[in-house]
Amino acid sequence: MRARTPRRVPVVLTRDEVRGVLAQLDGESWLVSSLMYGAGLRLSECLHLRVQDIDFSGNEVTVRSGKGGKDRRTMLPRTLGQPLRAQLKRARSVYQRDLADRLGQCPTPGRA
Repeated sequence: MRARTPRRVPVVLTRDEVRGVLAQLDGESWLVSSLMYGAGLRLSECLHLRVQDIDFSGNEVTVRSGKGGKDRRTMLPRTLGQPLRAQLKRARSVYQRDLADRLGQCPTPGRA
């Protein structure tokens, strides 16, 4: 039995087209899109990343419960290391502000 050939060929952007799209974005949208393109993440995988899933020293990202419920590792592009660190720093300051205002307390996975 032979494998079926797909009816449609997937649309793939060239590098210049991707650069053009990313140039139109900024902030968190740019970071998420760059992670999706550079690390090969799906949108849901990117949005569910946790701080502990990012290994800056090894330039790796661990994707938990990806497609098929499997974990996998992928590369973290070197160009995204600094912007990602800056985003984590901003998120930490918002979190600290929320804690000072008695907000931001919620259960985390594995803890009740």
